Amino acid sequence: MAFEQAAIKVEKQQEFSKLQAAVEQAFLPERVERFLKQLDRKGIRIREFDAVLSVRALEGAAGSAASSDLSAWQLYQALPLSDQAQMREFYLSKLETVDTKLRHKFKKLYQYY
Repeated sequence: MAFEQAAIKVEKQQEFSKLQAAVEQAFLPERVERFLKQLDRKGIRIREFDAVLSVRALEGAAGSAASSDLSAWQLYQALPLSDQAQMREFYLSKLETVDTKLRHKFKKLYQYY
């Protein structure tokens, strides 16, 4: 029997969607290397989602494509706890989609400790 994620309704859909779009932008094949380099320069591991948000790394990766009045951190803080958990899970699933060659190149970011 395969794992199936429980469907939990998103309470603040607008904020969640904006933040989800920012995460998707950061992990686009043409932008993900820039995102990883930024995290590497700042010494932040890829799985530290709160740290990624606090240094505005998602905005940096999106470049001029970021079209929100609020930062990713502000959007995240506006979400209730259940939505924050779903966003962290979405982010963690996206970081696993990065090309194997890039993951190897930035293996320090992907290490647990």
